[in-house]
Amino acid sequence: MATRVTSMTESGLLAAITVVMALIGVYVPFLGTIAVLMWPLPILVLIVRHGLKWGVMAVVVAGILTAALVEPMVSLRLALAFAPGGVALGFGFRKDWSPVRTLTTGIVCSMAAKLAALALLFALTGVEPFSSQFDIMEQSFDSSAEIYRSMGMTEAQIEESRTTFTENLSIVRLLLPLIVIMMGVMDTMLNYFLGGIVLRRLGHDVRTLPPFAEWRLPSIFAYLFGFSLVGAYWGSTRDISLLYQASLNAMMLATFAGMLEGVCVYTYASRHFRWPKFFSFAMITFIMLNGFLLRILCLIGLFDMVIDYRKRYWGKKSED
Repeated sequence: MATRVTSMTESGLLAAITVVMALIGVYVPFLGTIAVLMWPLPILVLIVRHGLKWGVMAVVVAGILTAALVEPMVSLRLALAFAPGGVALGFGFRKDWSPVRTLTTGIVCSMAAKLAALALLFALTGVEPFSSQFDIMEQSFDSSAEIYRSMGMTEAQIEESRTTFTENLSIVRLLLPLIVIMMGVMDTMLNYFLGGIVLRRLGHDVRTLPPFAEWRLPSIFAYLFGFSLVGAYWGSTRDISLLYQASLNAMMLATFAGMLEGVCVYTYASRHFRWPKFFSFAMITFIMLNGFLLRILCLIGLFDMVIDYRKRYWGKKSED
């Protein structure tokens, strides 16, 4: 009975925290974005401490309260887009899954949830997701054009800037699937690490990921990069827009994975050869700010997924 009372008390408290975070997300600029990303964290903690049932009940209660205080659509989108990732992470922590399995499951659930939330929004409103944001960006350029004229720019220069802006905006539209994927990765990673910190503070034994320098991503990203190059070429030359968009998103996803792997290799090398920390930090900052060197770093990371430089050439784990 005491355990049940404790579960109910903590469930109510954590559900209230999720409601407060939802209100911050709606009404507080900038800080609201962080609050929304961290919204699944109380649910994660509750599932680890008291089980899946209590976590799901807290999501339902928080959703009802948010709907009453804000509006039902906001509550529905928030719960549908962010709760599944937190539930998956909490379940993985509770079952003592490996860190990779827990994180991968959370990312997949989070991405699927965000796609479902966008599909629901389109089905209920008939409005294309992110269309309002694109309209605002286009309007902002129109407002900026007046400022450019007052600064002495010619109409030809303004029109050239408008063309470049429109082309970049069209590329962003094509990369919307990747944006959704990266949103799922970002909020899952954030809640995974924050959840681990909170749970350790509460006395739970949480398994951790390997040191960053020893991370290795699946080689599928390297092959995905190669196939996406071919797909993008075929899609552009044969006017297959769907193939071109899919290949462009796949290529950018593989490039990001290659960059992450490249940074891991660089971190391992800097520790293996005992480079001074300031020198190592300055070099990686310079590489990140240089487009050519950053492309090389991405290619190094993609090749490492197949070759594994650290095992092949250095042969030992880095020293932390």
